[in-house]
Amino acid sequence: MTAVRELKLTPIRNGTVIDHIGSGLALEVLRIIGIEGREGGEGGSTVSVAMHVPSQKIGWKDIVKVENMELSPRKLNAIALIAPTATVSIIREQRVREKRIVALPDRIDGVLKCPNPSCITNQPEPVESEFEVIQRAPVVLRCAFCERRVDDFLHHLA
Repeated sequence: MTAVRELKLTPIRNGTVIDHIGSGLALEVLRIIGIEGREGGEGGSTVSVAMHVPSQKIGWKDIVKVENMELSPRKLNAIALIAPTATVSIIREQRVREKRIVALPDRIDGVLKCPNPSCITNQPEPVESEFEVIQRAPVVLRCAFCERRVDDFLHHLA
């Protein structure tokens, strides 16, 4: 008889848990929230990542837990682009104090780089990118300045 192994992630005291990320996208989520390489999160926060975990909701999922970090609306918008099924829980004193499903807003500012090299947002001008959501499933955006359509977000995250 084979023993059943259970996934165990250490609870965090304060921070953020991003659950129901599509399988294989946890590393992109880490990049979006600013955790790359050996330095960990802001101030060296503990980071836990579980990848390809069974999920009743979406089949297979990834999970990211970061101590001592709460995400800005801009980072939540970027996560919504690549992981629209994600849920975000804010943990304080080891309890879930707030839980929300990420939601794609009608407009995304400063999260993506326009793929058009001639766009004013890619020039030495101090202009932040702005994209309008023109389709939600699958997600398609349009640059507010040059009107270039974007549907491949992983290559254009700022």
